[in-house]
Amino acid sequence: MRERPEGFREGDAMVDLVLPSIERGVLTLTFNRPDRLNAWTDEMGRRYFDQLAEAEKNPEVRVIVVTGAGKGFCAGADFRTLTAIQDGSYAGEPDRRPNTFPTTIRKPIIAAVNGACAGLGMVHALVCDLVFTAAEAKWTTAFARRGLVAEYGLSWILPRLAGQARAMDLLLSGRTFTGAEACELGLANRAVPGERLIEETLAYAHELATYSSPASMAVIKRQIWGDWQQTLEASESAAARLMVDSFTRPDFAEGVASFVERRAPGFPPL
Repeated sequence: MRERPEGFREGDAMVDLVLPSIERGVLTLTFNRPDRLNAWTDEMGRRYFDQLAEAEKNPEVRVIVVTGAGKGFCAGADFRTLTAIQDGSYAGEPDRRPNTFPTTIRKPIIAAVNGACAGLGMVHALVCDLVFTAAEAKWTTAFARRGLVAEYGLSWILPRLAGQARAMDLLLSGRTFTGAEACELGLANRAVPGERLIEETLAYAHELATYSSPASMAVIKRQIWGDWQQTLEASESAAARLMVDSFTRPDFAEGVASFVERRAPGFPPL
């Protein structure tokens, strides 16, 4: 049975914008504006980031899954927001945390892209650590077709995942492509039929929560995101220091003992 993790308030109206549920160490956060294909608003973004920050502090949470209610993952910025910006009436207060905030959370975050994934929604899928997608989900950068630019670091992320030529194609054309192609391009780890998406994503997440050390996952996540800016020599040197540190943690002793004793590990929470 799933329960709301400690710290989430039932009476807070903003809770409804991002629905949390936790089961066996895996927290699922569901964008909940299905009538708008979960289009991004300041309020939804603030609640999402707040819940990520709370999840990082919650020892019960080891892995986070992010998905969308209804037929969309996130269809980009809400058009009412874009219209208000265009006509000068926008009075919102965007969260001060950058859209890359999920990369700073020490726990692994898996995007389960169940449907429309466009513009800012695509940014938020790709700043997760892993991406599972419905094979039939519709993806698009959309920016060039709206008179906009590659936003929020997507011009940095896309070439690293798909290569420069493919990134150029996706950003310049703004064309729509499927989750199956997103996987072929390297944007997703796995593409599965939509009816199996949540089941397979949660199965993978529970495997991480059960068998992988929270401390190791936190360090590895920092290495992966941080080493993109490092030389091979700098990465190797840092890894050598981190490895020495890992020898002193209880996770190392437990990882070796569980292997020798042929049992599931009992790693401490982060």
